[in-house]
Amino acid sequence: MNKLIITRWNGSVITLLQSGKETVSVNIEPEENQSVLGNIYIGKVNHIVKNINAAFVDIGGGQMGYLSLSDASILFADQRPYNGKLRQGDEIIVQVERDAVKTKAPVLTGNLNVTGRYFVLTSGKKQIGFSTKITDQAWKQEMKSYLESRKDEDFGMIVRTNAYKVPKEELESELVQLMDSFKEMLDNAKHRTCYNLLYSSAPSYLAGLRDSLKSSLEAVITDEPDIYEAIKDYLTQCQPEDLGLLTRYEDNLLPLGKLYRIEKTMDEALGKRVWLKSGGYLVIEPTEALVVIDVNTGKYSGKKELRETIKKVNLEAAEEIGHQLRLRNLSGIIIIDFIDMEAEEDRRILMDRLEGILSKDPVKTTVVEMTKLNLVEVTRKKIRKPLYEQALQMKEKVSL
Repeated sequence: MNKLIITRWNGSVITLLQSGKETVSVNIEPEENQSVLGNIYIGKVNHIVKNINAAFVDIGGGQMGYLSLSDASILFADQRPYNGKLRQGDEIIVQVERDAVKTKAPVLTGNLNVTGRYFVLTSGKKQIGFSTKITDQAWKQEMKSYLESRKDEDFGMIVRTNAYKVPKEELESELVQLMDSFKEMLDNAKHRTCYNLLYSSAPSYLAGLRDSLKSSLEAVITDEPDIYEAIKDYLTQCQPEDLGLLTRYEDNLLPLGKLYRIEKTMDEALGKRVWLKSGGYLVIEPTEALVVIDVNTGKYSGKKELRETIKKVNLEAAEEIGHQLRLRNLSGIIIIDFIDMEAEEDRRILMDRLEGILSKDPVKTTVVEMTKLNLVEVTRKKIRKPLYEQALQMKEKVSL
């Protein structure tokens, strides 16, 4: 069972997802210059770079985004059909698919997504899809037949994990609301000017509520009156069954940030070295191109033979790496240098364990291979900024 803790910290809204006594993930959202991730704009094509088959699109406020032209889902603001050609000055509808990271511009897409708790509507792929975590084939077939009878030619549908076994009336209610919102947004685009914001994504703390697995949350706690009211309004409208989970924390002697040790959590989540219970440790170093994680035996003083010692530390490290990737929101290419193991059987056990751990990550994470140098390659989808960048952005704002 999980708790969602939301408060203000150093001029930003900080959201912590806790499982038992462990912080699973952290997100920091500045109250000014908020993330544009998920927002949909009318953008203007600034210039086209043919040799990389991409366009740079101005979405307003001096923000330039990168749009791959291999994305065939281009929607013009005036609704004229896309003939495969894009020109400088064209006004198109785009969504921010990835946040800006360091020197890289936000990544844009013409495949618009509107997300609810049970469904995602998409303008690009017009098929009906399902979360890979739904494995009940009979239920999927029944749901597919139902959705085909409701399908609209303007968009496709993805059934999210939370939809599984939910009563049809509840699913129908959200589907109607999403469809109406989607059509209204596209219709509004015809009458709006360039750089207009057509759709604003939910703040991270509301997105955390929406995306949490049904019945997995034990409590939602905040000590901020305005955030409490915003969450209450959202739950009343979208998740009334979870309204009883919301608590407004009021204790002037022990602030919420102190109670949940936010300072200590952030120090640990931003630190370079992570100690394992066995006495081994990880060294985590994000770079511009990739993230490097080194596993060391450290203070481990077990009495078992060397092979068992190495296997034990590596398996424990695999568990902690899964936790750290999610906690720090590390993404892109990740190279893990486990302690070398000579036995093929031990390497197979480690890879199987790592794959099992990373398969539970809500963000798509893939174990690619173990190279001849015994380095393990992992990829994790880039969506939000990593935690260290969020923290840096917050510090820069505080110092101004």
